[in-house]
Amino acid sequence: MELMQTVEAMEQLRERLAACPMVAQYGPEEPETLVQAFSDLEGSFRVFLDDQLPKLADPKLKGEQLEELLMEIQGELRHILYHIHDPKFFRVVEPTHEWLVLAEAVRK
Repeated sequence: MELMQTVEAMEQLRERLAACPMVAQYGPEEPETLVQAFSDLEGSFRVFLDDQLPKLADPKLKGEQLEELLMEIQGELRHILYHIHDPKFFRVVEPTHEWLVLAEAVRK
């Protein structure tokens, strides 16, 4: 069941967030930024939990296939981190982003 994937659900949430002083203090664009973040986070979490994690748990997955899956997971987690960092509201979770360095995984 996708919660944030309809225009109506997203618009209702945007309106509620716009009326919330905790969100409004970050500017008029913040409610929309948060709605987009929640929607994309929902999608990414579903990909990780419903698709990638079950594959990772399969003991038959080894070698190059395992490495490819790990790279896919890395990409999904990077996407999640982006949507945690993008909204000003979430920046209190990790006020600096020095730790968030894009680097390529070393494949041997």
